[in-house]
Amino acid sequence: MSRRADRLFRIAELLRGRRLTTAQQLAEWLEVSPRTVYRDVRDLQLSGVPIEGEAGIGYRLARSASLPPLAFTADELTALAVGARMAESWGGAALAGGARSALAKIAATMPADKRVVLERLAVFVPSFHVDRAFSEKVDALHRAVDTRLVVHFAYCDRLGAHTRRRVWPLGLVYWGARWTVGAWCELREDFRNFDIARMGEVEVLEPFPDVSGRRLADYMRRVKTPSR
Repeated sequence: MSRRADRLFRIAELLRGRRLTTAQQLAEWLEVSPRTVYRDVRDLQLSGVPIEGEAGIGYRLARSASLPPLAFTADELTALAVGARMAESWGGAALAGGARSALAKIAATMPADKRVVLERLAVFVPSFHVDRAFSEKVDALHRAVDTRLVVHFAYCDRLGAHTRRRVWPLGLVYWGARWTVGAWCELREDFRNFDIARMGEVEVLEPFPDVSGRRLADYMRRVKTPSR
């Protein structure tokens, strides 16, 4: 398959099952210019691939689109397996179960030559040293983020100061053997990051409102803004 034909197929795959994806994002993933993406998307549309959207707004594949079944390369299978093993070891019980189930389904659909890639993968993520109480906190926070529920907990910061917090959890961040939760803190009336390992027992409470300036997008903008 030529490099361009491969790129066209990848664009269609990247748009599969997603909402709007900008040309800039596709360009970064494919390591080409946005102009190249615009040209490729136009060619795909002219060839009959039902891509919706327009330049400057974003693209998505129509729900009625029918693409060939996914075919994973050895590198893609390795990446999926490593990610699943990390989630299984360092995530909560829900993430661990989902990772095991997903990996089993992927393996079941693979031909023998691809399945052996998963079976021989010599990358391990031990979980015997992960505390069960920690995994339970990850699970509780994951549910709270997903269902937009306030959480309450005791917290000990890096300086040893103890406080009790009520926060609106917006997202979980995995740093490699370390989880944090990004949230709107009622005590500080601002965004804060909390190291889950420093949190006491997590109590999940009532729903929190959708308030402009306190959403995940606002938190992400704050994180990406260089401090002065």
